[in-house]
Amino acid sequence: MRRTVGVLLWRAGLAALLVCGIGLLPWLSHTDPALTVLKVRSADRDPTPEVLADIRAQLGLKDGPLRLLGRWLAGLPRGDAGHSWISGSEVAPDVLGALGVSLLLMAVALVVALATAAAVCARTLHLGARRRLAGRPTGGSGSAVLAALPEFLIASVLATVVGVRWGWLPAVGWYGPQWTVLPALALGLPAGAVLGRLLDDQLPGAFDEPWALAATARGLPGRTVARKALRRCVPGLLPNLGLFVVGLTGGAVAVEQIFDIPGLGRTTLQAAIAQDLPVLQAGTLLLVLLGAVTTAAARLTARRLIGPALRDGALRSLHRPTPPPLPTVRRILPIAYGLLLSGVVALGLPRDPLALDTAARLQEPSLTHPFGTDALGRDVLARVAHGALDTLLLALAVSALAWLAGVLLGCLPALSAPLVDTVNAVPPVLAALLVTAVWGSGAGTPVLAVAVVAWAPLAAHTSALLGQERATLHVSATRALGARRSYLLRSELLPAVVPSVTRHAVLRLPGIALALASLSFLGLGAQPPTPEWGLLLAENQPYAERAPWAVLTPAAVLALLGALAVTAAGAGGRGRGGGAGARRRTAKAARAQVPASQSELVRVS
Repeated sequence: MRRTVGVLLWRAGLAALLVCGIGLLPWLSHTDPALTVLKVRSADRDPTPEVLADIRAQLGLKDGPLRLLGRWLAGLPRGDAGHSWISGSEVAPDVLGALGVSLLLMAVALVVALATAAAVCARTLHLGARRRLAGRPTGGSGSAVLAALPEFLIASVLATVVGVRWGWLPAVGWYGPQWTVLPALALGLPAGAVLGRLLDDQLPGAFDEPWALAATARGLPGRTVARKALRRCVPGLLPNLGLFVVGLTGGAVAVEQIFDIPGLGRTTLQAAIAQDLPVLQAGTLLLVLLGAVTTAAARLTARRLIGPALRDGALRSLHRPTPPPLPTVRRILPIAYGLLLSGVVALGLPRDPLALDTAARLQEPSLTHPFGTDALGRDVLARVAHGALDTLLLALAVSALAWLAGVLLGCLPALSAPLVDTVNAVPPVLAALLVTAVWGSGAGTPVLAVAVVAWAPLAAHTSALLGQERATLHVSATRALGARRSYLLRSELLPAVVPSVTRHAVLRLPGIALALASLSFLGLGAQPPTPEWGLLLAENQPYAERAPWAVLTPAAVLALLGALAVTAAGAGGRGRGGGAGARRRTAKAARAQVPASQSELVRVS
């Protein structure tokens, strides 16, 4: 009971710290909120001292930020979130309406994501149900390509091709169910590809468990065995699914911008840019509450799915035993992808990414310009190659930091779980604005903003896998033989969990590159003329119909990076696991940790 109260207080303190930090945003960034509000209300009006003083009096800025924040907090118990500094309307109805739009979009996108995840792991389920999975590696690079495609790029292509050119579905606006299809596809396809890969990584271990062998021997249908294996693996992914729910609700800023959807992400972004603090604080608070509710529901569902085995320590490790060597083709794929990516960079580096040639604007790919030219006549190959150095190095650095923080904090679930929920409620765009307010703008701002939130899914994954691994039979036996906690963590738990989390981190490498690209796409990252991939997509997006190569080539390189990440993760990090390996580790622990005296041995037995 005391631990539960402590966790609730820690969660409430983090939420209060986040909301209060947002309430002090203008003063942290050393900007005048009255001047910002005036520019948004009427850009043509002169910011005279009299006009600014009138706005300060209207907003109550003369009382100072602490009193302003106190009045806003005092109105929350009455359901009063204040009035917008820009429009003057009540905040609560507007923000709740935006939340309803985002929840509807999230629900449809979640259906798309689950269908995509099912398609990604369908082959593994089919082979595992027929006992033909042994010796066959799971997954492929197709899901990696899908996971690596930027959401804003998918949204732009769908809006341009399906919505405008073909006219099959509405491309802009939010007036009915048919307007949800294209944005839901843009959000759900990459998210489903990531979830499918995580699930596909766990399924072979489930099909290798004794119950699956016994079920097949008793003649149970293959679909029943596959359904039970799926249920066995889902609890370990539910925390990440909860993070996806919050991310699809508040983090879909770019997609909502492209399709002109009045959702919570877009509302929060506009409020952050305009420093409309009541709207920004209310939107962030709703995302934090949604994260807390989603996480609690995910953990409760995981416990219900696992049943008493989690309490009784009767689970078996899903960490896959060392598989047979990969087929030659699967070993060659990451090398081939890596050589291809390196070749693109090597060919483009000798070229000048800043050279202008207005006579060669929007030229098609040719021998002179293999990737064509952009709207200013610059060589796209040169810009892609030079942008790769910054994008890839920064993504690798952020991924390494996220992996380290995720593993360390995942080992402390009581500390990290509320922190994960709070951090996940902050979209990267809002994180970038907060980082800019505290540290100032610069090349490192998007890196720091992405690093602040990138560790959360890895920590949730680590915590979920550790919780199940602690309830396995070989860990219970090792603990009963007198093994210390440090030995269990070092020799039993981390070796079983770290390989899966490492593959998860490698799988998210393109996603981190995409997060950096998204900030550049929204104007919060790299600035022209820097050849950063996200900026390339943003610059060439208006010319997607006239010069599709200018958009497709950076997207193709991002997809190539995703294929490289997944095939490399599938070829490496395939450590030892359950079964005989677990029994050998238990025996080793018994020899290392057996009590010294005969009386202790009798007592432990």
